[in-house]
Amino acid sequence: MIQILALVGSLRSGSDNLHLAEAAVKLAPRGVSVEIFEGLGDVALYNEDIDLPGAVAAADRLRAEVQSADALLLVTPEYNGTMSAAIKNAIDWISRPFGAGVITGKPVAVIGTSHGQYGGVWAHDDARKAARIAGADVLDDLKLSVPAAHTRFAGVHPVDDEEIAVTMPAILTSLAAAVLSRMTARAETERQPGIRSASLIKVRT
Repeated sequence: MIQILALVGSLRSGSDNLHLAEAAVKLAPRGVSVEIFEGLGDVALYNEDIDLPGAVAAADRLRAEVQSADALLLVTPEYNGTMSAAIKNAIDWISRPFGAGVITGKPVAVIGTSHGQYGGVWAHDDARKAARIAGADVLDDLKLSVPAAHTRFAGVHPVDDEEIAVTMPAILTSLAAAVLSRMTARAETERQPGIRSASLIKVRT
């Protein structure tokens, strides 16, 4: 089972982006499980002075759950033309220590919805950029930016939206494929030392 962790950048209880993440949970294809991280609002703003084990329990839990997940689904609204502070803060925490954070090498897709006519594309592009700099394997071609959330989802949950019902499983399937590709590459790499050692023994004999 491929485990995907969704981080939702809107902290509002009735958020359209939370509902979009819920659609990901319900529309996940066979062999894929999506879990929504709970408590992103409890993660303190990143500060290296408090980046110590046990100092920020919510940050420790965030790192642990990201570490355990096979891939990440970042779901963010667009606030003032960019990603939400909650998503940026999460990326900051899981990128440290830089180069060895739990996001390093992790397949990541970015989606979201907003009230604007472009569905939050600026926010989603910024989130991809930040995640990539943090070390993630960002899948740029996996996109879902849903416009006019306040009217489109006024009487319907995203899980029942026709476009989302088709696009979401496709995104999750592609994200899972990236995970499997990464696992295969890692397995090949792990086999290489044994192959080289066997070759050296053969040459020496």
